[in-house]
Amino acid sequence: MGVVIRLLELLIVILPLAGAAIAVMRAFGANRRQVQHADDDRARTPESVTELPGDSEHNQAAQWRSLRRVIAEHNRTDERWLDYELDFAKLLDFPLMTDMRDPLTVDFHKAKLRADLLRPIKAEDLLDDRDAAERYLAAVADYVTAFDIAETEATRRRRSDFSRTDQQRIARAQSLLRVASDSAAAPQERQSAYDLAGKELRGLIVLPSATQASIERGMSGQIEG
Repeated sequence: MGVVIRLLELLIVILPLAGAAIAVMRAFGANRRQVQHADDDRARTPESVTELPGDSEHNQAAQWRSLRRVIAEHNRTDERWLDYELDFAKLLDFPLMTDMRDPLTVDFHKAKLRADLLRPIKAEDLLDDRDAAERYLAAVADYVTAFDIAETEATRRRRSDFSRTDQQRIARAQSLLRVASDSAAAPQERQSAYDLAGKELRGLIVLPSATQASIERGMSGQIEG
């Protein structure tokens, strides 16, 4: 009786192990067949189509979308700067944006210049020149960042860098430039206001040439270039 019990115990242990061994053998055989099939497929596949169809076209399309987005961001940042250049009142409220004595302003204008120099005439020009495209993308990123920093600081400081007397001069210049841009004012009055505004700002703020040109255009040609 003891021998029978012992045999039963051995069977209980052996049978699961045998089943596991059979399962492993089957899995191993299936895996070998899968590997063989994969090898056969690769052997039948020409080297020229080892990439997915359209892979290069997909990458070029992605690069094109990226370039278009960066150019659009370049344009938006230019427009943000143009808001200052063409609005003397805004420029005089935030004079740091044109103060080339300030490092943040210098950094912004340098970054803008670099981005403008690297900007392609056509976006397509950069599709086949990866290095040029990367330089342009980096330049626009620097431009946007530098502008954001300069504008944030200009908004924070406003005219606080100027003495009370100088702030009053800037405010008077603002009022005079409004008169110079008022189409209802007489030509002589506009001319006089423009000249007086220049005197008030002398030594304090230098208006960009684009700003001056905008004011003069607003004066309907009363001031000659």
